[in-house]
Amino acid sequence: MLYRRIQEWFFRALMGLSLVIVLGSLVAMLGVLAWRGIGAISLEVLFQTPKGGYYLGGGGGIANAIVGSLYLALGGTVLATVLSLPLALALQREYASPRLARLTRLTLDVLAGTPSIVYGVLAFVIMVRIGMGASLIGGILTLTVLMLPIMTCAMAEVIALVPREMKETAYGLGATRWESTLAVVVRQSLPGLITAVLLAFGRGIGDAASVLFTAGFSDRIPTSLADPTASLPLAVFFQIGSPVKEVQERGYASALVLLVLVLLVSVVSRLIGRRFSRHVIR
Repeated sequence: MLYRRIQEWFFRALMGLSLVIVLGSLVAMLGVLAWRGIGAISLEVLFQTPKGGYYLGGGGGIANAIVGSLYLALGGTVLATVLSLPLALALQREYASPRLARLTRLTLDVLAGTPSIVYGVLAFVIMVRIGMGASLIGGILTLTVLMLPIMTCAMAEVIALVPREMKETAYGLGATRWESTLAVVVRQSLPGLITAVLLAFGRGIGDAASVLFTAGFSDRIPTSLADPTASLPLAVFFQIGSPVKEVQERGYASALVLLVLVLLVSVVSRLIGRRFSRHVIR
């Protein structure tokens, strides 16, 4: 009995320590970025593009990077969602053979663990071969491929948690396999699917290596898919690497903006997921 109590206390303490580490890391990041960059945030920084000599302390802001990151992440997330959801559904045992499903999952696991720089280099080589320059569409397509295995694996795991009895009940009521998939499986797993999309969006908006070669960088807001576009991670890298203190502070401000964007998306997705959770049978 004493051993079990000690074991229970130990794991409770371990869970509490893990919670403190996670929350402490988030608070530390917010604190450092706010301390170093809050003084550089202004309407000019948020809503203007860089002017001449910006990276040497000139005027302007990071509106080009904010809009560019949103373009890249939203475009890649939409395309990845369109491709990932059917693939995740196809991996269920009602559709795919066990051998094919295992092979596909193994491939997706390998792709999900591949460094983003590899995606960037591969996409860059293909773009050079077809005579395509750094552009918004190049960055979106690269992020789509980057997000695809992450989103598919997460969606497949969530869909697999839907009780088989619910599907069999739908079949018993006369629903087709397709109708059961849409009306039962997708609806039951919708909160988890939203979380999977959020996970991929966070990976996409914070990635710098893949878009460095494919989206390029520009001080202007892109007006077409063929224009090069800036991103917040690269803006942070360029500014913090500057020897000018004022530009470095703008870099911390850019990092703070990026973190706040991710946090806002997290909060909104949680609210949306909670709203749809009322349709989930637990």
